[in-house]
Amino acid sequence: MQHVNQISDPAEASLPRVFVIGDSISLQYGPYLRQALAGQATVETKAGLRQALADLNHPRGANCGDSSMVLSLLERFRARGDFRPDLLLLNCGLHDIKTDATGVIAIPAAEYRRNLERIVALVREMGIPLVWIRTTPLDEVRHNRIAEGICRFERDLAAYNRIADEVMRGAGVPLLDLHGFTARLGPGDEIFCDHVHFTEDVRARQGAYLAEYISGRWAGQAPAAAD
Repeated sequence: MQHVNQISDPAEASLPRVFVIGDSISLQYGPYLRQALAGQATVETKAGLRQALADLNHPRGANCGDSSMVLSLLERFRARGDFRPDLLLLNCGLHDIKTDATGVIAIPAAEYRRNLERIVALVREMGIPLVWIRTTPLDEVRHNRIAEGICRFERDLAAYNRIADEVMRGAGVPLLDLHGFTARLGPGDEIFCDHVHFTEDVRARQGAYLAEYISGRWAGQAPAAAD
């Protein structure tokens, strides 16, 4: 298992390293996050960006998928022994709440909670500072009309965000409310480019929002995380 090293300039080798583990939302705001942090930090992801972008609905490559997949990835990173970013930005949730035609959800709520608890413990064991990114909004009517064979519901999104909030707050992990930030940018017909992904303008704003926190964290002036 390898990850993408985004350092292209030798002068950047001494900069702090931010590693992003997330789904296709993170892949789309990633270039803007990287641009906003240029000269301050390098941004890395799991390998396989081209493979992930070829099919955003099914996690592969750099799209890290649901909480079980993220936990498995981190276990492999720990076994490898050389995964030592200065900061880990992490999210999983949208693939957990996928519901099939029979109404079965991909990762039940209790399992999602257990996975997050194990993820936090594992990251702490590796000694890596962790920041949790709250899962972004969806418009279930638009989503379930467009996304063939996959349903997602706003009630599940809200419930899984609450679970993550509880786990992370209980563990003292900072939360960045990308959900609330994105929802405030406008109604669904203005912010979504399809059933769950966002327009270029929204992606740029998301990247800048996350970069502001990261920059402030290292400067000792981080904006407040989610309440």
